[in-house]
Amino acid sequence: MTTAKSPHHLNLRKIAYALAGLFVFILALQLMQAGARQLAPILEELALLQTPLQALGLGWLGACLVLSGSPIAAAALGLFNGGAITELQTFMMINGSRMGASSIVLFVGFLYMLRGNESRRSLSIGLLATLTTWTTYVPAMLLGSYFLAGTAFDTQHFSASAELASLIDAVFEPIVSWISSWAPGLLIFVVGVLVILLAFNLVDRALPEIKLTGSEFGEATNLLFRPIVMFLVGSGITAISMSVSVSISLLVPLSARGYIRRENVIPYIMGANITTFIDTLVASLFMNNPASFTIVLVEMVSVSIVSVLIMIFIYRPYERHILKLANRITATRHGFSLFMILLMGGPLVLLIVPRLFMTR
Repeated sequence: MTTAKSPHHLNLRKIAYALAGLFVFILALQLMQAGARQLAPILEELALLQTPLQALGLGWLGACLVLSGSPIAAAALGLFNGGAITELQTFMMINGSRMGASSIVLFVGFLYMLRGNESRRSLSIGLLATLTTWTTYVPAMLLGSYFLAGTAFDTQHFSASAELASLIDAVFEPIVSWISSWAPGLLIFVVGVLVILLAFNLVDRALPEIKLTGSEFGEATNLLFRPIVMFLVGSGITAISMSVSVSISLLVPLSARGYIRRENVIPYIMGANITTFIDTLVASLFMNNPASFTIVLVEMVSVSIVSVLIMIFIYRPYERHILKLANRITATRHGFSLFMILLMGGPLVLLIVPRLFMTR
């Protein structure tokens, strides 16, 4: 007969996962930063990241491929600190990572549909997540680009203290040097990306389990009709899970079973799209480059401003148009197929078209 594990034992295990995740996380950042120094001349020669639009496309495509935005956002910071891309390109690549991250929610909805659930409901959360993200991040990109070009955030520079930076170098430099000996050049950056995927997996294991049940929602049905409440709920759950993919994916089964209405999740998604940058903000502090923190801060502020303005002034018309567009996409297989082509083909266009103009 098996005995239940004590909460003390479980807490120690989660603490161990958290410490291991932090160690691997910092190691991955150091590897990507070292690899970016080798990658910079290659990118310049191949003209793969010469424009902000190409950086947007790379972040978007990368998030679709790994089904997560956080590793790609961290990779963007690694490229920036290695001198491979500019400040604006880093900002755009982080935006792209978030625009492609919602693909995991579409994937979860697709799997849920295969289990026999009604297709439009199973896919609608992923569609709403993608459409809400795109329609808020595009104006946020314009606003953030303006902030980066100006002087409003010039004083907002933070990084790890000199003592902590020295400790990080002392601990991780020998490990990075050893890995560089057998994974030189471009390969070390690839190893860094793989290591950070492991880091996020360890951190996920350390986080408390978040389970949302229909009965819990039933007790607060009236509150769920208030956009500001769902906005705060989305912000809070994403801040705890540190993953917009996880927090939004939780809504797929709840929506499919009819526990929450589709319009209730739009402000939830908007809130989640702000606090999802917390892990990237933490990563910027370990980069030993104050400009990294500024880029992520501008990202958070820009998305927050756009989201709050929508919530205050145009939320109901915005909600109607998003729901109407989602209905049109899911009305036919042809419409949904065109949307998926846009989701996967959009970043390829952003990567290729600017290069064609540069070669003329």
